[in-house]
Amino acid sequence: MSVTAQTRLLIVGPPGAGKGTQASRIAERYGIPWISTGDIFRANIKAGTDLGKRVSQLIEAGQLVPDELTNEIVADRLKQEDAANGFLLDGYPRTVDQVHALDRALEADARVLDAVVLLEVDTDEVVTRLLGRAEVEGRADDTEEVIRHRQNVYQEQTTPLVELYTTRDLLVTVDGLGDVEEVTSRIFTALDTKLAG
Repeated sequence: MSVTAQTRLLIVGPPGAGKGTQASRIAERYGIPWISTGDIFRANIKAGTDLGKRVSQLIEAGQLVPDELTNEIVADRLKQEDAANGFLLDGYPRTVDQVHALDRALEADARVLDAVVLLEVDTDEVVTRLLGRAEVEGRADDTEEVIRHRQNVYQEQTTPLVELYTTRDLLVTVDGLGDVEEVTSRIFTALDTKLAG
């Protein structure tokens, strides 16, 4: 079901918040592509494209993909036909500079964001959840220390974005803890209210 002719959304949440599960449901409900920068990078690496080779070299050298490259990739992806009626961005923007780059990419096509979904979860709950997952999947390197570090990095990176989108009146905060169906229902209710307003 499509609530508006165009639905342009972001989803933000810490590692282990269940963002991927909810993102796929949001995208399906609003009939928009779920665009994950991580997936774009992996697809390009797998396909051996020029972009994939550049990203692969950076990752192998232990470096982050620079903003300019990420901005270019996302701007290009948003120009594709399936994103004409909207999109759900996941994993981007991560910095205030990337927010401004996204603004420019959207302004070029006379588009703006409709809402930013923030999945809020208790850090201790998420750490417990991720430790359990690491045990099941045999990820020995996912120690509590590593997981907590990732949560802290996320908080540091995301706080300025959350503040920025709050001042723009785009933020929709949803409790991300509980049963998957419950969380989905909370997101849909909050988004429907936001998009209708």
